[in-house]
Amino acid sequence: MQHEIELTVRFGETDLLGHVNNANYFSYLEHARVQFIKEIDVENSYDGWQLILASIKCDFVAQTFFDQKLTVATYVSRIGNSSFTLVQPIYDSETKELVAKGESVLVYFDFEEQKSKPIPDAWRRQLGKYFVHEDAKA
Repeated sequence: MQHEIELTVRFGETDLLGHVNNANYFSYLEHARVQFIKEIDVENSYDGWQLILASIKCDFVAQTFFDQKLTVATYVSRIGNSSFTLVQPIYDSETKELVAKGESVLVYFDFEEQKSKPIPDAWRRQLGKYFVHEDAKA
């Protein structure tokens, strides 16, 4: 299973060449990531999330343009002791063509102790609902 959001490219997200500037893809990924976390947050602790972003990357596959509709999917590819990996392909909503693919690692974190801590069982169950083995996506 994967979580999906749709967005429309705004004019201000394009550059002088007329396509979406690469930095904006990270905003798309962040928006989808936040919506995904809100969806799975069984504790409804939006104000007190205990997650930090440890790593993020994005592979750019095709250009996107003003007013294009994009779908950002989010699924889990790895669940570790204190961290998990999200994969976020971005597709053209109409053609289903892959335009970019993001991947991020989030860490369950104790801000008082300033260190990672094990992912709670309730979170593991929720993350597991969105787990997709990467070989299955190939």
